[in-house]
Amino acid sequence: MTDNQMDNIPAFMNKLKERFRIPSFHLKLSGGLNLLIVLLVVLGIAYNLFFVYVQPDEYGIKVNRIGMTRGVQKEIYHAGLAFVMPFGFQQIYRIPKGIQVLELTNFPDTASAAARKDRAAHIQTSDGFFVDVDVSMLYHIKDPYLVFTTIGPGTLFEDNGIIPKAEPALKETLGKLTTEEFYNSPMRVQKAEEAKQRLNSELNLKGIQVDQVLVRYFKYSPEIQKNIEEKKLQDQMVFTNQAAARAAKEEAELKKIVQEGMVIAAVEIEKGKAYVTRKIAEKDLYVRKIKAEADLLVKLAEAERVRLRNEALKGIGSERMVALKMADVYKSLDVIVLPSDGPNGVNPLDLNNALRLFDVRKGGEK
Repeated sequence: MTDNQMDNIPAFMNKLKERFRIPSFHLKLSGGLNLLIVLLVVLGIAYNLFFVYVQPDEYGIKVNRIGMTRGVQKEIYHAGLAFVMPFGFQQIYRIPKGIQVLELTNFPDTASAAARKDRAAHIQTSDGFFVDVDVSMLYHIKDPYLVFTTIGPGTLFEDNGIIPKAEPALKETLGKLTTEEFYNSPMRVQKAEEAKQRLNSELNLKGIQVDQVLVRYFKYSPEIQKNIEEKKLQDQMVFTNQAAARAAKEEAELKKIVQEGMVIAAVEIEKGKAYVTRKIAEKDLYVRKIKAEADLLVKLAEAERVRLRNEALKGIGSERMVALKMADVYKSLDVIVLPSDGPNGVNPLDLNNALRLFDVRKGGEK
């Protein structure tokens, strides 16, 4: 490198700083260090001229301004470096890839800081009243090439894409609700879903997909809000009175059922008592009957025993038995005075005479 070339390096560096806005610094250039610095600067300039970095949350769209393939290229660039020809011959436009948020609200402080904000949707209900509705719309770019060619680069997908379509779709769907129906959560959600479908029917053709339409808050004018609240209170009182009347009717029906049950229970209890009494009487009758039959059998057996004994006493040997009994009687006597002579005289040694005396044996029998 000649001395003249070395002298021109500072001037060249100053031009590069001004052209590419490189921060100024002061170094003492000397020898190979100067060459290394120049090489690094040239590489940095080449990097900025020939490459564009597409971030992970972005799509890259290349536009050719020269050559046979002039115009927007269909190839979509994802995260990484993309080569471009410098000096405006080619250019990479970056479009966001992730979920985007559009906040329609009159209270920007309540919205996400990163979201695009616009005024709340001013909607006329089907019964003629106006309401301001805060809505959050979540969407994403489904086809970046379609978005770029139908709407444009940059943030035009917001300005010319979803924002002009958002409020008309909400007015057409939520506007079908009456003032009171706005307080009905399921109906609100249903109409918000219809708004999402309507937006997708228009925006899908431009490469945008709406994921959610969320009604966050709605507000009527103070006068209308007061009238609605008063009407709601009246309706609630009517519903309360109706519920109280139904409750009283059900309570009376319950008391009737309880009383009928108590009567039925008392009747069944009396039936049970009568049944028990009848069964006890039947038992007593049966016991008395069996006992009488047993007593009869015992008496009959006793009578039969007496009869059989009497029959036995009338048979052969009965006189001997009486004599033996009389002998026992005599054993218990200490002294007895009886006549010993005459026709009625008693001779203890004359057994036949004793038998005739007690009418056991007739006279003349032996």
